[in-house]
Amino acid sequence: MEPYRSVYESKRILVTGGAGAIGSHLVNEISRCGAGVVYVLDDLSSSQLWNVPSLPNVVFIQGSILDEVKLKRVFVEKPQYVFHLAAFFANQNSVDYPEHDFMTNGLGTLRLLQYSQLAKVERFVFASSGSSFYGVDAPMPLKEEYVSLRLNTPYQITKMLGELYCNYFYKHYGLPVVKTRFFNSYGPGEAPGQYRNVIPNFMYWALKARALSITGTGEETRDFTFVGDLIDGILRAGYYGDAIGEEFNLASGVETRIIDLAQMINNITGNSSGVTFVSQRAWDTKNRRLASTDKARKILGYEPRTKVADGLVATLQWFRRHWEFIEKFASFAPGASAAVPIKTNGSAPGQDIARIPAAA
Repeated sequence: MEPYRSVYESKRILVTGGAGAIGSHLVNEISRCGAGVVYVLDDLSSSQLWNVPSLPNVVFIQGSILDEVKLKRVFVEKPQYVFHLAAFFANQNSVDYPEHDFMTNGLGTLRLLQYSQLAKVERFVFASSGSSFYGVDAPMPLKEEYVSLRLNTPYQITKMLGELYCNYFYKHYGLPVVKTRFFNSYGPGEAPGQYRNVIPNFMYWALKARALSITGTGEETRDFTFVGDLIDGILRAGYYGDAIGEEFNLASGVETRIIDLAQMINNITGNSSGVTFVSQRAWDTKNRRLASTDKARKILGYEPRTKVADGLVATLQWFRRHWEFIEKFASFAPGASAAVPIKTNGSAPGQDIARIPAAA
């Protein structure tokens, strides 16, 4: 076993948001690394209990990161590593419910940092968002230093706030923090829904033989990162000493057009309903996203290996294995912004396709 994986052997580890699409994979991998115990803290507000790995060294605690009783319950166990993935996800959700976003992503992160500092954890790894706060005018590929204060959603604001709090606890208390910036993660484990990412939602509608709704022209690009590559980067962030105090893009380093993504998903699912287009959302002003992974490669040894085409096949296989659960829990109820008229221009029901995000 490589050193960046063996470091977790016999350790006590806390993963917030461990029932989510990324968190559940992280919990599974840390368990496989031989962790003594992995504590999962998740309120199941945007995830399901069936997604939590059922393993002898995994302890699930249902609760919010805002609940100090649950935080005390976890930190009395003196976790040595904290991976903070819990969040109010994502952009459109935060536009609809900005106060909830602030409480979870702002105050919740602050409390995690406070408890981690008091517990003297060996490493605090924060899940930030590379898709959020790089400025519209930042050159491609996006590098860690090109951040902007011209933010368009509460989610972008609170993710930056989380990084700033990490900086404070690192400088003031010496808390060993690492900030990881995720770029459009996808893969097995993420169910579709009103505020979920484009790939699970496209996959869901394709399997139901519906037209895939694209917000914008389809020429928009994103840097889609397979969850397995992302987990490898997170584990590395918890190990390397030179990573402390730094921020890292965890991405594929490949730019994919949304229209090409939709066509790939329609092809592998056999969906002949094609695509349709809706108006771009007011906050979604950055049409291209492509991350530089040079810093993560140099310091963490991070090497994303999964091509989008292969990752989509793995995701489709997971959808088919878990279709009964996905059908039961997928929710596309209208949110607070649904009262805003949106031109659907296609064959799928307007309420459904209006809520499919092009990228979060």
